[in-house]
Amino acid sequence: MKNIKFPTAQTILIIIAGLVTLLTWLVPAGKYDTLLYNKADNTFIQTGIKGTKSLKATQETLDALTIKIPLEKFTSGEIYKAINIPNTYKTLEAQPQGVTDFIKSPIQGIIEAADIIFLVLIIGGLIGIINKTGAFDAAISWLANALKGYEFVLIVMVTLLVAIGGTTFGLAEETIAFYPILIPIFLAAKYDAMVPLASIYLGSCIGTMCSTVNPFSTIIASNASGINWTTGLMGRIIMLILCLIIAIVYIMRYAKRVKNNPEKSILYSQKSQIEALFGSSTETTVQFTTRLRLALLVFGLCFVVMIIGVSMLDWWFLEMTAVFLVGAVVIGVITKIKESHFVETFVKGASDLLGVALIIGIARGVSVIMENGLISDTMLYYASDLTTGMSKGIFANVMVLVYGGLSFFIPSSSGMAVLTMPVMSPLADTVGVGRDIVVNAYQYGMGLFAIINPTGLILASLAVVKVGYDKWLKFVLPLLFILIGFTLLVMTISVYL
Repeated sequence: MKNIKFPTAQTILIIIAGLVTLLTWLVPAGKYDTLLYNKADNTFIQTGIKGTKSLKATQETLDALTIKIPLEKFTSGEIYKAINIPNTYKTLEAQPQGVTDFIKSPIQGIIEAADIIFLVLIIGGLIGIINKTGAFDAAISWLANALKGYEFVLIVMVTLLVAIGGTTFGLAEETIAFYPILIPIFLAAKYDAMVPLASIYLGSCIGTMCSTVNPFSTIIASNASGINWTTGLMGRIIMLILCLIIAIVYIMRYAKRVKNNPEKSILYSQKSQIEALFGSSTETTVQFTTRLRLALLVFGLCFVVMIIGVSMLDWWFLEMTAVFLVGAVVIGVITKIKESHFVETFVKGASDLLGVALIIGIARGVSVIMENGLISDTMLYYASDLTTGMSKGIFANVMVLVYGGLSFFIPSSSGMAVLTMPVMSPLADTVGVGRDIVVNAYQYGMGLFAIINPTGLILASLAVVKVGYDKWLKFVLPLLFILIGFTLLVMTISVYL
């Protein structure tokens, strides 16, 4: 049994794609009608199996369709995607996906995820350039000496800052850029690579799970359920603080154990491999010159500009990618890297993250199979049927688990919100709880399952760090069970307050 090796992330996703392909032969095909606001002529476009039709953009139209959402949520642009119309689910002719569809799905996924993939590749090129300058080695040596005896501050600071990004503007895919930067710092502090991986990834998951002002989850989900995004805000803030405390304590206990005895590390068998890849030595002959300090400043400013752009200027992957490309060129000029060496180093840096980019594309391919097989809406329809006749407490808990399961099929938070909220939020009315309970269940369920969801971001993150999915599960499952139990307890109490 010891010779049996756990499959790579790419293989896991291909297996999942194969299983989902089989599901399209077993799960009935079906679809909800959708409603999209057309700003150009101030109308709604209803799309169903019989085609599309134009409707007046009035509150009466929404009421007639049993969509309990104020009209201004559409006209203001707060809801800009097509939403599912309640009570319109229809069974369709089966669209089972065959061997050819299965083979083409990774390619289709890579094409559809091109924006994220190019961001990852350009970030890889930027990291290659900054590594070439030696600025990282000099800075890590300085930081390791400065934090001697207080290395635990790294865990608290990184987890907290990433969680703040997650709760405010949905920091998730962007965290892939942080691993190559922060792992050498944590290794220099005598931790293993699992500690920075957990600090970054769990910080992001808990931040997005307990989103407060995140426009891609809280605001769009609240709008799609017909309530103000501030409803239930205080509860989410308290939940964010408590879940962060639980996660940080869990990471710090593991980190202390590894620091005291490196053999206790889950990644001990990979210690030399990871150190060779990321470099953990605090000894460096590189002088931390003014040029290198300036290069690091530009590098850091790339992330500051990215965060400002995403959170305040409606930037998305195109603009973010452009920022990192410009940053790489500026650093090359500052440090006087020759043009030929710059191109060669940039390409090599990008190629180092090519595996990560492919994982993102293959994961998107799984969604392509479900969409083409018309089974995503069927899953939603049967999930909404589960809650009939439930008590308040059971309803709240089941909704968390339902959203956790649905997130395997719909890993996008904004996509999940607009597709499910018009269908799921009215269920709260039938059991006598506020619709904010459904919004919270959506966030908590997606956030909790994101910790291990193979169709989400975890496999791409693990690929950067060269950590197997089995080792991540070994590390994180006890914490996941603690967080699930705590979340279900909080949801039960909240419906009776």
